[in-house]
Amino acid sequence: QVQLVESGGGLVQPGGSLRLSCAASGSIFSINTMGWYRQAPGEQRELVARITSGGWKNYASSVSGRFTISRDNAKNTVYLQMNSLKPEDTAVYYCYADGRLVTMRAFSSWGQGTQVTMSS
Repeated sequence: QVQLVESGGGLVQPGGSLRLSCAASGSIFSINTMGWYRQAPGEQRELVARITSGGWKNYASSVSGRFTISRDNAKNTVYLQMNSLKPEDTAVYYCYADGRLVTMRAFSSWGQGTQVTMSS
């Protein structure tokens, strides 16, 4: 009942930048946490960054200082600005959100993923 649509992935040279976006839609009453996770081939999915409705943020140590998460609560959208990209940032990036539906039931949803790849 909640759909997350990601955009902004692609191919970039090491040291470059990308901005990911994720828009939530559906029968949403409120969104608590929105965030980004990533999964590289052969690896487990890991947290990249997350942000609460009140603006509290936390980052994986591997991206702290290079990535910035932000959100537009009015648009139910979360962004991830990725700077100084490294080859090890290559992964599929997944958007995540949790909160409450208009029925007051809790929800948690994942996006379909967007590929971020460093070019050689």
